[in-house]
Amino acid sequence: MQVQAIGYPQAGPITAEKALIAFETTLPTPGPHDLLVAVKAVSVNPVDVKVRAGMAVAETPRILGWDGAGVVQAVGSQVTRFHVGDAVFYAGDLMRPGSNASHQLVDERLVGRKPTTINFAEAAALPLTAITAWEILFDCFGLREGEGAGEALLVVGGAGGVGSILIQLAKQLTGLTVIASASRPETRAWVERMGADQVVDHRRPLDEAVAELGLQPRYVAALTHTGHHFEALVNLIQPRGRLTLIDDPADLNVSLIKRKALTLSWEFMFTRAMFQTEDMAVQHGLLNRVADLVDRGRLVSTLNHHGGALSVANLRAAHVLQESGQAVGKTVLDGL
Repeated sequence: MQVQAIGYPQAGPITAEKALIAFETTLPTPGPHDLLVAVKAVSVNPVDVKVRAGMAVAETPRILGWDGAGVVQAVGSQVTRFHVGDAVFYAGDLMRPGSNASHQLVDERLVGRKPTTINFAEAAALPLTAITAWEILFDCFGLREGEGAGEALLVVGGAGGVGSILIQLAKQLTGLTVIASASRPETRAWVERMGADQVVDHRRPLDEAVAELGLQPRYVAALTHTGHHFEALVNLIQPRGRLTLIDDPADLNVSLIKRKALTLSWEFMFTRAMFQTEDMAVQHGLLNRVADLVDRGRLVSTLNHHGGALSVANLRAAHVLQESGQAVGKTVLDGL
């Protein structure tokens, strides 16, 4: 059996004639902990466009896609968490072939059960960003569920994929007051829909905008343009606060954080998979928690744009939208 897939044959811009191509490859055999998933829906993240633009390819096209939802078709010899026929969702491993294919292998320890109350497309919008947001709150910030009352969190770039679910998780699982940054009417409306208590315009100096609210956040999630906002973020955060970023600023003057004794960290949700850490299964557990919260009506899918069925043309359009900086929530496509 052959796998239908879409990948990129060489790194470069999305405008290149063969930036993305359709091809066939052999159906892979599951390793001991692997699930073979028939992919029903995928979503697009910043990592997709970064890898396509800058990561070299070996002999065969590289399959992108680090969000997927589908049905388990086969399992490895040591799999204990899932069975053939189970509906699942996951973000997978950056170093393995991705979800832009009819079938994909993924380690069961990185997979959660698909929420039953939403469809595959709505589910595919959630895994990567939910894992990222969860790890920001509970790994990087060091919070425990139920903590944070009387404190504030600033989410810079609240209308993006990570921001959309981070706002929801913070409101549902902590006592934090959530301030989200957004600049357009549609993005302000979106972060309010996600549950933000306050909204500030990140086209203004953020320290001034947040000060006008009479709040001094102890926690800051810098999700975009961190280099541009960094000095203002240091100014507005409480002493001994925690600042976490996920983007890749070219240069940060980290000495600025010394006077306030801040904790600065990067969140990278692929770390557990890349380094095969002993606690990889944490992601399985947290995705199941997310599924439970969705099914109980406490979280909503962050799907905001359905790009149609997975094809070269539709995937190219999704990459263009992601690169535009205008995407709100998540863009999702149905499987091949």
